[in-house]
Amino acid sequence: MSAQGKFKKDKEIIADYEAQVKEIRTQLVEQFKCLEQQSESRLQLLQDLQEFFRRKAEIELEYSRSLEKLAERFSSKIRSSREHQFKKDQHLLSPVNCWYLVLTQTRRESRDHATLNDIFMNNVIVRLSQISEDVIRLFKKSKEIGLQMHEELLKVTNELYTVMKTYHMYHAESISAESKLKEAEKQEEKQFNKSGDISVNLLRHEDRPQRRSSVKKIEKMKEKRQAKYSENKLKCTKARNDYLLNLAATNAAVSKYYIHDVSDLIDCCDLGFHASLARTFRTYLSAEYNLETSRHEGLDIIENAVDNLDARSDKHTIMDMCNQVFCPPLKFEFQPHMGDEVCQVSAQQPVQTELLMRYHQLQSRLATLKIENEEVRKTLDATMQTLQDMLTVEDFDVSDAFQHSRSTESVKSAASETYMSKINIAKRRANQQETEMFYFSKFKEYLNGSNLITKLQAKHDLLKQTLGEGERAECGTTSRR
Repeated sequence: MSAQGKFKKDKEIIADYEAQVKEIRTQLVEQFKCLEQQSESRLQLLQDLQEFFRRKAEIELEYSRSLEKLAERFSSKIRSSREHQFKKDQHLLSPVNCWYLVLTQTRRESRDHATLNDIFMNNVIVRLSQISEDVIRLFKKSKEIGLQMHEELLKVTNELYTVMKTYHMYHAESISAESKLKEAEKQEEKQFNKSGDISVNLLRHEDRPQRRSSVKKIEKMKEKRQAKYSENKLKCTKARNDYLLNLAATNAAVSKYYIHDVSDLIDCCDLGFHASLARTFRTYLSAEYNLETSRHEGLDIIENAVDNLDARSDKHTIMDMCNQVFCPPLKFEFQPHMGDEVCQVSAQQPVQTELLMRYHQLQSRLATLKIENEEVRKTLDATMQTLQDMLTVEDFDVSDAFQHSRSTESVKSAASETYMSKINIAKRRANQQETEMFYFSKFKEYLNGSNLITKLQAKHDLLKQTLGEGERAECGTTSRR
């Protein structure tokens, strides 16, 4: 292949690499757009739910007042009637008793609907507002970590590009040095042949020093070019090794991000959303079930939907819907330069000692990092369990608010001391957010550690394989000797 053809091929390799990196950049941007759209969709859903329950609470209050007015109208009529004066002294007839029970039930329904209004306004809507705040806050925190992950990915791809260019440059210099060395060897051979054709006895006495000087000059030039070639070949070998190691690390980092990190990032965006929304719906369900048992059939449908709130299933659905932006890209392939057929890390001398030292350093560092990261993971798991316990506490039962054995005042007092207590709500919120903050700090630490382990492990495994093959090759050579 001509030099121009090789240069054109090299440009095509660089262009393919840049196109692959550009595609990954586009995917990363689209991933954030997808997650942002999901968050906006959730916020709109929560806003609609708040507006719905606010209007429903108003209707319940209006209905409660209408029932109270209705009951009071007929109760006043009874009090002003003649029969009311003799009520204490006589037994009520069954139709009249039914009539009184109807009025009593009306007042009871009025109190129940007032309680329902209170629950919707001071519990359900407040919860939905808090979930909206959580969605915004969690997306912001997740995006911060996601941006860091994206920067890390782009950093490793840029590092790969740099070492690839360095390898190409040193390989080109090695080829050039080899060409110059061959040219010097040809000149030496030509000078040797020329000296052999002319008999030493026929040379004039004054021509001998000039001939010897020319031979020494060519030999000195060959030695310099031999040294330059060896130097450039060593540089090329080291550059190729660095390129192959970075190639393995980059592919491992990209694969880990698309297979594991994206899923974890979506989990962070979803952190507590489904559990909190389930608790909110269960509060609504408890109120409705206690208000009217005959409505259970219709509410079972809603409960079934609440029972089916599943963060994992939603996550898979999102990823399936946006499969093109979440599927892992093709692995980076080794791009040889100008016909270089060596596509593996070279473990031959003089770089074998350096690689062996590098392998042991990686092995030692990986052992330390894995122990440290395992401890972080245990802390992360424990924190997640604590956070899940906070988010799944069963505080949605409002059946006490519908106990008619107590007065309305005592019911409101009991309710204010339990699920609607502002002090308890503020305390739980503070504990939740503090735990969330600690969880995110540990998640970030675990993510950074696992990313580093993934890259170092890829280099370690490649070096282990290379050094193992190198040892087997040396043993085979020794046995043949």
